[in-house]
Amino acid sequence: MFFRQITDPSLSQYAYLIGCQQTGEAVVVDPERDVDRYLDIAASEGLEIVAATETHIHADFLSGCRELAARGARVYLSAAGPPDWQYAWGSGYDCVALHDGDGFDIGNIHFTALHTPGHTPEHLSFLVTDRGGGATEPMGLLSGDFVFVGALGRPDLLESAAEVAGAMEPSARDLYASVRRFLDLPEFLQIWPGHGAGSACGKALGAVPDTTVGYELRFSPAIEAARGGEDAFVDYILEGQSEPPMYFARMKRDNQNGPRLRGERRPPARRTGAVIVDALAAGEVVIDTRPDRSSFMASHLPGSLYAPLTKSFSTAVGSVLVEDETPITLVIEATDLDRAQRELLRVGFDRVEGFIEPAELERFLAESGPGASIPEIDFHDATDALRAGPARVLDVRYATEYAAGHVPEAINASYTRLPDHLDRLPRDVPLLVHCLSGARAAVAASYLRREGFDVRYINDAFASYAAAGTVERGDPAVV
Repeated sequence: MFFRQITDPSLSQYAYLIGCQQTGEAVVVDPERDVDRYLDIAASEGLEIVAATETHIHADFLSGCRELAARGARVYLSAAGPPDWQYAWGSGYDCVALHDGDGFDIGNIHFTALHTPGHTPEHLSFLVTDRGGGATEPMGLLSGDFVFVGALGRPDLLESAAEVAGAMEPSARDLYASVRRFLDLPEFLQIWPGHGAGSACGKALGAVPDTTVGYELRFSPAIEAARGGEDAFVDYILEGQSEPPMYFARMKRDNQNGPRLRGERRPPARRTGAVIVDALAAGEVVIDTRPDRSSFMASHLPGSLYAPLTKSFSTAVGSVLVEDETPITLVIEATDLDRAQRELLRVGFDRVEGFIEPAELERFLAESGPGASIPEIDFHDATDALRAGPARVLDVRYATEYAAGHVPEAINASYTRLPDHLDRLPRDVPLLVHCLSGARAAVAASYLRREGFDVRYINDAFASYAAAGTVERGDPAVV
């Protein structure tokens, strides 16, 4: 059996390519939308991808199952959920509906579907048995967003991201029932999860790429909580979940209805500063990826969004750019274009129309450009500003971080959901924007300035303020 875990570091996502070397057939589990990566790996191993499947309707990326189905692969999709959580795009493709206990074969490898709801109502996990190697019992479980290393998939996203009112607690109780089923699995089973540390699909995920049933039974805090009974488990699993990025609701919708097929990817045009100014006036969005956030604050094209090309790039863009059809120009090194385009298309932003390299932009702004800037301060300056006149501190960390300690009277609005808070933020006073280190606040400050707010960017570590100043503790205060 050929087995390969394929990692997307930006979304901490794991896809799996599993093949039968005796027949040359392979399946991809939980593929992302840029499927050429999987096809290339398969070809290099002498395998043909004949099938694709996924554990559930994803919220954090666009699935590649439809893309592979359009190329002739058979797709296996869950039909285990309620009627309103069924896939709507399988008609016209070679699509097989799966229920609890259903199985399928890829060459001499057998897959058995287990309905494991909780993270989502239709969620499946897959037992994998290598019959070609002589096995009569499964080797492992493709657990998707059900079981992670040291954690479980969060059950609140239908309500907190997809805005399905009242879904949070019933989903947590479904997850509890799935955990009870997990307790009966053989301890030797390997667990191959859908995400690792850094994913927003769970809390406190481990950074190790796989685990075993036995290890999780002994050391997972989430499974230990389940041993305390259903109500205690529900309280544990719903507490302390971070605010999901804005784009999660769109991913749920598009993955259920069927993501757009990519078609042929056109390379973005290299642009001059003058051309970009005209494009901005016509409604295009500039995403500035320069690594030095102080350089952006000092001078940038008016209306630019700041999102450096770090592991949080796609999350940052998906949190503040609501419309996925928006044409985009990137401020980016040419050598980083492919990476940025891939990360954007994985969350549905296909229209990267142009780019300009940072050095060229900086020359344009220095010589003739209509540069904009955002004042950059530290916490000492912020304290002086609060004493001198009307101003409000805006804390864009997660609510759990805010509750642990915050600037007195600060407003809390996580940067992942800022568009939801615009109508509740004051426009008549300067907003002093901070986070833990300055990274999230830089994204938030650029977005708020683009939306017309008077912004000061606090490029400082909150730990320094907390050590030297007075902090309050308590629930988030959003006006």
